[in-house]
Amino acid sequence: MSLAGNKNPVKITDLSFRDGHQSLLATRVRTEDLEAIGPEMDKVGFWSMEVWGGATFDVMTRFLNEDPWERIRILKRAMPHTKLQMLLRGQNLVGYRNYADDVVTAFVHHAADCGIDVFRVFDAVNDERNFETAFKAIKDRNKHIQGSLCYSLTERKLGGSVYNIDYYVNKALIIQDMGVDSLCIKDMAGLIAPDDAYDLVKALKEALKIPVCLHSHFTSGMAYMSLLKAIEAGVDIIDTCVAPFALRTSHSAIEPIVVALRGTPRDTGLNLELLLKLDEYFEAIAPKYRDFLAKTKMSVIDTGVLWHQIPGGMFSNMVAQLKEADALHRLPEVCAELPQTRKELGYPPLVTPTSQIVGTQAINNVLFGRYKVISQQVKDYVYGLYGKPPAPIDPKVQELVLKGYERGEQPITCRPADVLEPE
Repeated sequence: MSLAGNKNPVKITDLSFRDGHQSLLATRVRTEDLEAIGPEMDKVGFWSMEVWGGATFDVMTRFLNEDPWERIRILKRAMPHTKLQMLLRGQNLVGYRNYADDVVTAFVHHAADCGIDVFRVFDAVNDERNFETAFKAIKDRNKHIQGSLCYSLTERKLGGSVYNIDYYVNKALIIQDMGVDSLCIKDMAGLIAPDDAYDLVKALKEALKIPVCLHSHFTSGMAYMSLLKAIEAGVDIIDTCVAPFALRTSHSAIEPIVVALRGTPRDTGLNLELLLKLDEYFEAIAPKYRDFLAKTKMSVIDTGVLWHQIPGGMFSNMVAQLKEADALHRLPEVCAELPQTRKELGYPPLVTPTSQIVGTQAINNVLFGRYKVISQQVKDYVYGLYGKPPAPIDPKVQELVLKGYERGEQPITCRPADVLEPE
């Protein structure tokens, strides 16, 4: 691997306080355990630390009996020298539907006032119109906007008529023109292959004026290789976790990357000895959360993802639904049905909430007959309440889904929030 050139350290976003334990431990790590190690994490020199958003708001409210907003304030006091980052689902915020503009504005303003410095904003169908209100609200507070694109495939590798390099570069240019400060490629299933990571990052760096970040889950086992190829292509920021909260369905561990890049122009400059001390702390608190760790397989990677390309959370949700219907034996049929359902629904990326929408409809199609039972979420999606999908929805499916739909039988073409009343 060639890493020759002028010194250009790779910046690191640490995900241990959010995506790390969300992926491995059902987001159950309590604020007190994060606060205790915060001052030491603050010494590392991470570009940013993702500490909030995603499922944290939901889980803290429903299961931990903690105030989500207070967590931000506590961690800001504990880590005053590190930018705190959150994951925001665009117009969905941290929920599972699009919210009205007034709610989005108030939510973002309050998050910024509590201490969030970097807002990573994504949309489940990569519809940039769903960014408009959130971006404006972030700018109101002079915070960093990291626009994101969900990485998805329709082929075995990057390419085809939908998800190709031109698709991502064109979307990225639109997002750059909306005033973002950086761009993230969000690979939620760990599908990006090393050569595709190199080609995509190289194309983005040539086209954009803003920094590029790569976020790739470890689920399939390809992430280390893909991150290194992205670094070779000039990526500015990568996402990692400290080792105890890394690997499996989480992210690459930072420690081997620090060593691999040491002495090269992309040397992170991070202190390995400090990171190893942090590892000891996370190992010490891990036993109290061990019941949330998946133990069904010996392997720490899900090699099945390399074939069926279904993200881990989506796959487990489908298994749970089939078990509830006493139909787990029909899982192979659902896996075979899923690509067709997804194609008919316009090839949305398989990320929350579209992964649940497509997965549930594929199950219904297998159990009850194709589109004999249609969920309310599918109706809302086809009508356009989640945004414009990457490819056109099948006209026959659209007609079938929207027949008798209470909002109308013709889908909207405007920005989804434009039809939502203030809340």
